[in-house]
Amino acid sequence: MLKEYRTIREVVGPLMLVEQVQGVTYNELVEIRQASGEIRRGKVLEVEGDKALVQLFEASHGLRIDNATARFLGRGIELSVSMEMLGRVFDGMGAPKDDGPAVIPEKRMDINGEPLNPTARDYPSEFIQTGISVIDGLNTLVRGQKLPVFSGSGLPHAQLATQIARQARVLGQDSKFAVVFAAIGITFEEADYFISDFRRTGAIERAVMFMNLANDPAIERISTPRMALTAAEYLAYEKGMHVLVIMTDMTNYAEALREVSAARKEIPGRRGYPGYLYTDLASMYERAGRIIGKEGSITQIPILTMPEDDKTHPIPDLTGYITEGQIILSRELHRKGIIPPIDALPSLSRLKDKGIGADKTRKDHADTMNQLFAAYSRGKDAKELAVILGEASLTDVDKKYAAFADAFEKRYVSQGYNTDRSIEETLDLGWDLLKILPRNELKRIRDDMLEEYMPNIGKGEGEEGEEG
Repeated sequence: MLKEYRTIREVVGPLMLVEQVQGVTYNELVEIRQASGEIRRGKVLEVEGDKALVQLFEASHGLRIDNATARFLGRGIELSVSMEMLGRVFDGMGAPKDDGPAVIPEKRMDINGEPLNPTARDYPSEFIQTGISVIDGLNTLVRGQKLPVFSGSGLPHAQLATQIARQARVLGQDSKFAVVFAAIGITFEEADYFISDFRRTGAIERAVMFMNLANDPAIERISTPRMALTAAEYLAYEKGMHVLVIMTDMTNYAEALREVSAARKEIPGRRGYPGYLYTDLASMYERAGRIIGKEGSITQIPILTMPEDDKTHPIPDLTGYITEGQIILSRELHRKGIIPPIDALPSLSRLKDKGIGADKTRKDHADTMNQLFAAYSRGKDAKELAVILGEASLTDVDKKYAAFADAFEKRYVSQGYNTDRSIEETLDLGWDLLKILPRNELKRIRDDMLEEYMPNIGKGEGEEGEEG
């Protein structure tokens, strides 16, 4: 039988101290009942002797501890899961938020998940098509990968997130693909944008959405991404689906973690964040992947806004250590009207080589990817040189590279939020852009590929009339 305690001694911010407890465990759920019958919830953060420190999910305002009782439920936070979750919207604690009925659970799962044996992991190797050229062509997403998006305040990461959620699919596996979307600490306007866009485009039919608003308790933010990952693990490993998990904004999650850490009077680490921020983030990011013998998989795209666009800030810095690359949004490209403003050069997918090639995308993918990177880099250098010394100082070849850089941004990177390009369209567009350059400059592409894909372009000849 569950015990109730009338020994609540202190409430400080989101934390509550209960004394004279027995058999209480870390992460155990707690119900706090007031004399009026009102019930608030929390979980055990720390146990020392006969004292338990409880973290409240709701605000502590108005809580009268003199006549309140604390009831420890003997279990952690759980999520009711079933296939009925698809097409539904939930709050950050897993309660329905779309006026629909409660989910009839097939089972209940602890939101902290279970440790995955490293030897059970299967290597990510299957291409996921997002329909966005700069990702598919240059920073390829692979099934089972974790590839974060580094954004900044005011940059259109919300539009990019909905585009990926709407368009992403494993080629040939459309019917078994699902999206789990977790919005963490966002405004009502952003939440309305996400929900209405998912419903407008029909993406909601294959999606599960968890929405934690900025005016919801900060403590709820800590549970929201774990709710989403638990739903994803059920769909992937129990139902054999390929699941894409998009979590935005992880910066709000880290801020909530810092708030709780400060309330506990823990010794702060870098920039005031707790010293365990790395391991806490890793406990979520590492829930992506594939398992040997299981058909399903979890691919993660965490989105975070870098404070002051600083890549060395603890949140993007630690995220970069844990994940396999990053997609970086550029404020400069955003000002130039490039949509989406993805900066190709500092962006990176460490697993891209595993998901491309003859049997996955196309045999020319690796060669054209390397050549486009190199040409765009040299083109940007040429444009910077022209700013300093004047365009007259550029050689004819440098001018072609500068023209290539402009065309690359306008045609390849800037495709809008409603254009869904197949990988074949992306690769063909890359070849079309490379025609701007003299053939003898395409040194990163093998001769047999040049003969097959650019047979009519003579040595030293470029395509005339390309717009810069």
